Amino acid sequence: MSFDLATARRFSVAPMMDWTDRHCRMLHRLLTRRALLFTEMVTSAALVHGDPERHLRFSSLEQPVAVQLGGSDPAELARAVALCDQYGYAEINLNVGCPSDRVQSGKFGACLMAEPDLVAECVRAMRDATDTPVTVKCRIGIDDQDTEESLDRFADKMVDAGVEALYVHARKAWLKGLSPKENRTIPPLDYPRVHRLAKRLAPLPTMINGGIETLDDAVAHLEHMSGVMLGRAAYHNPMLLAEVDARIFGETAGAMSLREIMLAMAAYAEGELSRGARINQITRHMLGLANGMPGARVFRQILSVDACKPGAGPEVLFKALDAVEAAAQRREPELLTA
Repeated sequence: MSFDLATARRFSVAPMMDWTDRHCRMLHRLLTRRALLFTEMVTSAALVHGDPERHLRFSSLEQPVAVQLGGSDPAELARAVALCDQYGYAEINLNVGCPSDRVQSGKFGACLMAEPDLVAECVRAMRDATDTPVTVKCRIGIDDQDTEESLDRFADKMVDAGVEALYVHARKAWLKGLSPKENRTIPPLDYPRVHRLAKRLAPLPTMINGGIETLDDAVAHLEHMSGVMLGRAAYHNPMLLAEVDARIFGETAGAMSLREIMLAMAAYAEGELSRGARINQITRHMLGLANGMPGARVFRQILSVDACKPGAGPEVLFKALDAVEAAAQRREPELLTA
């Protein structure tokens, strides 16, 4: 698939641990041909000292895909980048925004917002190791930082280090006193701060993330930003992505129907099962596809319960689709006489 990375960044699906694996990305790619997709975050240590194939393998059909790395050792990150380059990712992103305890104990993620010089050193090492674009995803600050002065200082260090784009989550991360889950909702969103940063950094591509729930909101942010990044809203309501190519990229081709998506995912699942995958590893990402449709509850139940039964295969997807289509047929007489 050919793509223009700068254009693809106008809309991206955020890297989400335990969610945006290759099965999830294949589903999302069926829904949007143009958006930039991200891997889950993988640590540089896991690649350098572990099994790169397990973490980095993906299908060219998923492109454009960015890989997100976590780490704070410039030399180790450079080695991880070299491994990523063997797989042909469109972009390599450094995580400076994750607030989890595990990330803090490993000295990477959001805690690095307090060490812009170290992050800049990491970015330089990564850039020296690859011709692939190197980008950073960060927060607007952490704990008691002044989000005006500290964010500008951090961003300037990234620019000086040669970062090619910046993704900014419009919340602080409170590393003391809030859990990772609370950090997704409790610190207040400050979209105007990110808008000001984007204007200040122009023409550096700057994308906004955090709390964006609808494509109407995304379009509004694009008046100020190079791109928008959605996370949980896109994951839990994946059919939202079916509108992205038309609303964000101006495509005229029609979106795939639920039936077309389910048939395509069943064919994909058949190939993956032959290589050792389990059907529930695929269907767990599909639970929200029928949201708002008649039969959605049964659809979710089939994909979550039946997919875990011994010997379950692609027929689970057909059963779930049949439940929605049967419910829709039962509703049609009601609508005609209403």
